[in-house]
Amino acid sequence: MANKNVTQSAPETQPAQSKHEAFILKYKNAIIGAVVALLVIICGIIVYNNHKAGKLQEAQTAMTNPIQFIENGMSQIGDATSLFGSKQFEQALNGDSTGTVMGFLKIADEYSSTKAGNLANLYAGLCYAHMDQWENAVKYLEKFNGVDDILISPAALGALGNAYAHVNQQDKAVSTLTKAAEQADNIMLSPIYYIQAGEILESQGKKADALKLYQKVKDMKSISQSSPYVEMIDEYIERVSE
Repeated sequence: MANKNVTQSAPETQPAQSKHEAFILKYKNAIIGAVVALLVIICGIIVYNNHKAGKLQEAQTAMTNPIQFIENGMSQIGDATSLFGSKQFEQALNGDSTGTVMGFLKIADEYSSTKAGNLANLYAGLCYAHMDQWENAVKYLEKFNGVDDILISPAALGALGNAYAHVNQQDKAVSTLTKAAEQADNIMLSPIYYIQAGEILESQGKKADALKLYQKVKDMKSISQSSPYVEMIDEYIERVSE
């Protein structure tokens, strides 16, 4: 799915929904990559902090202690993340053939009350997205609670918005992508999500609503020229203003 070549601006004879799909195809790697990069950083910090906490109490703590339980969960998710990073998505979900690495699905289940279990839901959703299994992607991305993760949350919402679009829940896709753009509040991610939401609105015949989102990207253009996404926004504004 991610390796198809699409043009920056689709011909006028192309259906609006196809235009939206083309945009998602073009920027799928950037969207998912943003989530993954943040996850690597956050997961590393959590593992390190929990490792220190566990060591301090190791001599006095049984394996069933909540701190040790959390530490074990983060260790497991670290192993599964290695598989994810090497694009072995099936194994990352279900664990390796030797049984030494627990997959994201099992981590999400067994450590459901911990940060490890929460992150496993997000990773599982991204695995399913890579595998074009969008119903399952929605299921696990919805389970991820990003309220306390201000860095990861916008990108996770963006991934969920795209998953909604793939299962034809267009209204949910628009609201989720718009929320992702607002939470991100930066020149790299926000334009992507606003444009995606705008293209879905176009496919619904809601050009005025799409124009409002495109204008938000236009306003970013006046602040910075560093994002490739804001440079093409005039084409989108012209299209919905006709």
